[in-house]
Amino acid sequence: MTAPHSSFLKISPSISVLPLIHGSGDFAIEVRRVMLNNDFDCLAVPLPASFQEDVERAITFLPSITAVLQEEPPISGAPPWEQDEDDEDNQKMYSYVPIDPCQGVIAALRIAMMEHIDRHFIDLETQRFESMSAVLPDPYALKKVPLEKFSAAVLPALSKLPEGQPLDRCTMMAHRLRELEKKYKSILLVCSLSDWPWIHDAYIDQLPLEVEDEEVNDTSIYTADPETLLFMLGELPYITGLYEAARSELEDDENLSVDGIKELALTARDRYKVELKSRGRKITPKLLSVYFRYVRNLSLIERRMTPDLYTLVKAAQQVAGDQYAIQIAETAREYPFVHLLPFETLRFGIEQAQLPNGTTVELSNRLPGNPISWRSCQLVPRPPKPQQNEWEMKWNPFKQCSWPPEDVAIEKFRTSVKDHALNLLGVDLARTEKFTTSMKDGLDLRETLRNWHTGEIHVKVLPPSRGRLDCVIMLFDSPADPRDYPYRLTWHAEHQDESTLAFFATDYRQEMVGPGIGVSTYGGAMFLFPPRPVYDIWNEVNFDFVDTLEERLLVAACHYSEESHIALLSESPPGIGWKRLAKRYQKKLIHVPLGRFSQETIQQLRMFHVLNGQEVRSYAAHYIRKA
Repeated sequence: MTAPHSSFLKISPSISVLPLIHGSGDFAIEVRRVMLNNDFDCLAVPLPASFQEDVERAITFLPSITAVLQEEPPISGAPPWEQDEDDEDNQKMYSYVPIDPCQGVIAALRIAMMEHIDRHFIDLETQRFESMSAVLPDPYALKKVPLEKFSAAVLPALSKLPEGQPLDRCTMMAHRLRELEKKYKSILLVCSLSDWPWIHDAYIDQLPLEVEDEEVNDTSIYTADPETLLFMLGELPYITGLYEAARSELEDDENLSVDGIKELALTARDRYKVELKSRGRKITPKLLSVYFRYVRNLSLIERRMTPDLYTLVKAAQQVAGDQYAIQIAETAREYPFVHLLPFETLRFGIEQAQLPNGTTVELSNRLPGNPISWRSCQLVPRPPKPQQNEWEMKWNPFKQCSWPPEDVAIEKFRTSVKDHALNLLGVDLARTEKFTTSMKDGLDLRETLRNWHTGEIHVKVLPPSRGRLDCVIMLFDSPADPRDYPYRLTWHAEHQDESTLAFFATDYRQEMVGPGIGVSTYGGAMFLFPPRPVYDIWNEVNFDFVDTLEERLLVAACHYSEESHIALLSESPPGIGWKRLAKRYQKKLIHVPLGRFSQETIQQLRMFHVLNGQEVRSYAAHYIRKA
C-alpha cells in the first residue's frame, strides 16, 4: 500500500493529499487506513468554516444519521418581505453536509476528533453553492490498485473546472493551505478527486486571491428520516449499517462493498420465506448463484464493479419474481441504528427535502459523489390486508373457475408424468439376451461383466410398453394434514384438451391477490384424461370407507380409471396399504418419484389462482404475478 506521503500525492513537503470519491465506503476505509498509519497534526477538509461547529457536533451522534443544512438566498434575489412562498421561482434553497459514516470527509473528521488532531474547514464561504459531480471509476478498484495508481489513472480523464465558483473555491483552499503550512508540519488534505489537481495547481502557481468569503446564514442540524436515507447516503442504507456494525464490533469490513450485497440477498431471502411461507418460490443456493451472476453481468454492462439498487432489484425480479425483488428493495433501504435525537426530522427526496413544517426545498450536496441515474422498476406488491378482506367479502360463492395459463402448465406437466410412467412400465418388461447380429437397445454392461469369463456379450431388449394411462395422481404433500387443505373440489373440463380434475388445496380466501382472485396451493390432485363426467369425489358416500385425503384420491382414481395402470407422482413409493387398495379394484400403481422434476417447477405448479367467474379472466393478468 502506498501512503499519501509519496511525492505524487504531496502538494508540498508538509501537505499530503488524499483524493477520494465522496460517498464511498471503500474510500472511507482508505481514509481510516491512511490516518491511522501516518502521523498528522492537522486535517483540512473542503467545507466552509460556517459548517464546522454543527458538523463536528453531528458527528458525535453517529451512528445515527443527521444532516447539517444552510439556507441559501432565493434565485430571484428579492428581499424576504417581497417573496411569495407560492412562487416556484422563489422556492427555498439549501446546501447540506450529509453526516454519512461512509463519506470519506466525515470519516476523516471522525478519526481526527478521536485522535485529537486539529481540524480546519478551508472552503470558500458562498451564499449559493454550486454542486458539481464527475463520472469517476468504481471505488472497488481500490481493493486491487493502490490509491496513488488509482489517482494517477483518473487524472488524464478529469475535465478542467469552469471559471467561477468551482475554480475560486480551489484557489481559496490553496491559499488557506499556505496559511496552515506556517503553523503545522504535517497536514492532510482530504478532498474530492475531481478538485485535487486544481487545488494543487493553484498552490503551485500561487494564484492571486480574487474572491472573499460571503456572509452566509447559520447552519442547522436535522435528523434524517430513516425511510428516506436512500436519497441521502452514498452507499445503500443496509450496507452503511453493516459498516457501522463491523466498526462497533471490531470486525473485518474490508470487503463489505461486495460481501454486504451477499448478506443483503440472504436477509431478503429469509424475510421472503417468512412472508410467503409455502407459497413462495424456494430461493435455493443454485438460484442465488444465478442471481449473483446476473447482477455481475448487469453491473459490467453499465461499466461498474459493484451493483446499484436498480441492478439488484431488477435482477431479483427477473430471477425470483416481484415479491423477492420487493424484499430486496425494502431490505436495502433499512438502516439499523435509529435513535431518538434532539433535532427535528428531515425527509429527503431526489435533490430535495421536506422540512418539518411541510415545506419542500431544493438541496445541493456539499460533498457530491458520482452522479446518480434514477430509474423506475414496476413491481406488484401484495395488497394490504384490509383490501384483501374487502375482496373476500365481495366473493360470490356460486361462481368459480381457473386461470387458463395455469391450466395449460399443469396439463403439460400431467403429460410429462404420464410419459415417465409409461417408460417405467416398459422397463418392467426389459430382458437381456446374448449378442448375435444386433446391439438391440444397447449393451447390458452388468450382464456382460458377469459373464466376462465366457467371452459372451449381452445386450438389452426393451419391448414397447403395453397399455395406456388415463389417470395420474399427484401428491405434493404426503401425509397431508386435513386442516391445512380445507379447499376440496372436483372441476370438470371446459374443453377436450383439459382433464377432469379433483384436488385438495389450501383455502384461497386466505390469500386474495385481486378483486375476485384468490391464490391456493395444491396438496394433491387427480387427473382423468380424456375428460369425463364424474361425481364430486369429496361428497361420494361410496368412498367414505377411507380416512385420508390421499386415499380418497386413490380410490376415486381406481374407480373412474378405465385402464389397468395408474401413475402416482409422490415423494415416497406407495406402501402396502395403497397397493392392496389398488389391487382391490384390479389396478396397479406406477410410482414416479417427485425428485425426478425440478423442485422450483413443482413449487410453481402447486400454486394456482381461483377466479370468481369467467368475467374475471378479462383483467386477471394485471394482478396475477408469480411470487
